[in-house]
Amino acid sequence: MHELSIVSSLVERVLQFLEGHEAKRVIALRIAIGELTCVDAEQLRSCYELVTEGTAIAGSELEVEQTKALVRCPKCNFCGAPTYWEDALSNISIPTLQCPACGFGVEAIEGHECAIQGIKYVA
Repeated sequence: MHELSIVSSLVERVLQFLEGHEAKRVIALRIAIGELTCVDAEQLRSCYELVTEGTAIAGSELEVEQTKALVRCPKCNFCGAPTYWEDALSNISIPTLQCPACGFGVEAIEGHECAIQGIKYVA
């Protein structure tokens, strides 16, 4: 479960931010997670509650925004949404790195990020 390591890293960064801004506690943390990361938002929230216990972040809300993937094909110059594989077992669409236009392998331009977008805190 890589959600735990992601949350641990995010919390560490937020705590460093708080030290430099004389903040007392965090109300909400907004993050962006790319759809190519295969990170589960609910697992992130569960890990967030555990990791933030006993810190200035405890009790804050984790707001997760999922960003869409964008791919570019070096063969046909397609640029847009990736091809999706429909998984019959889980009822979810899974983005692939196959060009929707020509089937060649594509480069992910967006959708692999994991970034802090904003921190609401009390000074």
